[in-house]
Amino acid sequence: MNLDKVIAVRTTKTVYRDGDKCIKLFNEDYSKDDVLNEALNQARIEKTGLNIPKIIEVTTVDGKWAIVSEYIEGKTLSQLMKDDPSKAGEALDMLVNLQLEVQSKKSPLLNKLKDKMHRKIDEADIDANTRYDLHTRLEGMPNHNKVCHGDFCPSNIIIKPDGTPFIIDWAHVTQGNASADAARTYLVMWLSWNEELANRYLDLFCEKSRTDKRYVQKWMPIVAASQSVKGKPEERDFLLSWANVVEYE
Repeated sequence: MNLDKVIAVRTTKTVYRDGDKCIKLFNEDYSKDDVLNEALNQARIEKTGLNIPKIIEVTTVDGKWAIVSEYIEGKTLSQLMKDDPSKAGEALDMLVNLQLEVQSKKSPLLNKLKDKMHRKIDEADIDANTRYDLHTRLEGMPNHNKVCHGDFCPSNIIIKPDGTPFIIDWAHVTQGNASADAARTYLVMWLSWNEELANRYLDLFCEKSRTDKRYVQKWMPIVAASQSVKGKPEERDFLLSWANVVEYE
């Protein structure tokens, strides 16, 4: 296994390319159950027929866990948007269409989105009253069973040279409510890009999915609280500010 070519470096992992293989090598302290769960989730999504990299093996390298999957040649949608900002509208259209395709799928063995968010709210750095309000709001949301990527954004979409899009990074996938997944994408777009692009995304998602924007917005405090637990330190204040916006009609 050749680890000479680094593709990406993250807080808890480093991604390498070895020929036609992509090797995601986790830090020594990364838990075995999280690695195996991620690989299992990706294998389950393979069965939906979506364009994703196929798992080749799960192994260890010098005592560190690694997931080996197909390497997908191409540029991320994020790179393409930065290379040509004038095509942002076209890129957002593709982003939403792909997200709706993902959400059209079912995978009954995936973890439930609501269960995961209840756990994350318990771990969030928020006061007891806000935690109670968020649990109450979450419990009152409709129960759905659509595939929700959990981190659907331009950097997790690779466009092959022939134009075929592939969706990567299925570590956070669950089954649940599509609007929760849209709320997550909205917050990521704001953090990674800007508020204006995030709003354009949300308008387009709501238009194409025929969803009332206010319904997606009701999910945002819940999603923000959940994401703040493992969010980057520099993003935590932003996410917690959203988590504290809990208003009831």
